[in-house]
Amino acid sequence: MKKLFSLIITVTVLSMTLHQSLSAQEERIANKLFYTELGGPGVYMSVNFDSRFQSKERLGFGFRLGAGFGVGNIKTRWVDHQWNYTYTEYIKRTYYTIPAGLNYVFGKPDSDQTFEVGAGATFLTHEVSLYTREKEKEGHVIGFFTFMYRKMPVNGGYSFRIGLTPIIGTAGELRAMGAIGFGYAF
Repeated sequence: MKKLFSLIITVTVLSMTLHQSLSAQEERIANKLFYTELGGPGVYMSVNFDSRFQSKERLGFGFRLGAGFGVGNIKTRWVDHQWNYTYTEYIKRTYYTIPAGLNYVFGKPDSDQTFEVGAGATFLTHEVSLYTREKEKEGHVIGFFTFMYRKMPVNGGYSFRIGLTPIIGTAGELRAMGAIGFGYAF
């Protein structure tokens, strides 16, 4: 009888603990996102972290920060001391990017489908001409806007995002660009 009573108590305590654990997981709101993005502010590809400023909210104001790379025309100069002449040449090379921005996520609190609007700047490791144009000037910073559809589970899990990310080039021109991303919300 004591063994049966001990077994009932043990099962009851374990089930209550498991129920509390599952309830805590259900109440958890995923407001952080780690994702890989093709295109967009990282130029070719980037790895990003996105979070809301309010720790218990999955909608509203937030930020993104990432690291990526691109390939572009990088100006190379060298001096020929024998002939006292400076050579300038454009070579296609890989450069690294750091996209950083602010965003706002719209949607219903209990829906996994949301929409993001944002803006920011991408810092480049080299002076780069993103588009092959003679009149374009090289620079270390480009601007961007984001208009993204986001499918992000309320309680966390795999996430998907796709949309338009217009880029403000180094000469101030606006270029249409798209982006697609896959990641994990937690």
